[in-house]
Amino acid sequence: MKFTIYIVCEKIEKFYLEAIKEYEKRLGRYCTIKLIYLKREDQLEKKISDSSYKILVTNTNQLLSSEELAEKINDLGVSGTSDISIIIGSETVLYDEKLTMSQMDMDTGLKTTVLIEQLYRAFRIIQNHPYHK
Repeated sequence: MKFTIYIVCEKIEKFYLEAIKEYEKRLGRYCTIKLIYLKREDQLEKKISDSSYKILVTNTNQLLSSEELAEKINDLGVSGTSDISIIIGSETVLYDEKLTMSQMDMDTGLKTTVLIEQLYRAFRIIQNHPYHK
């Protein structure tokens, strides 16, 4: 699977970037992951592939457990969906699905860190590797 995470944000603190980089490295054994940082929302249209499955990270009333996220990722892979774009920090982009990290508002850096950690956790669950709980 290939994940491209688009992060729309003026600036992300260094400590978040360090954590993100660590999980990005860990995820490398399970999938291809690329993070693209954008300063403005209007840059998204030019960057996102029309053929990718788009997931918008936003606040909704539907929260997923780590196991449910793992199941969703596994189902996408089994169905042949291999190119997934995840968008953080935009509310105007067209999407196929929404994903909620928390009902609380979060800094974009924190939201990105939580997302990438949850992706790592999901792949560990899918592969039946220790990490979860």
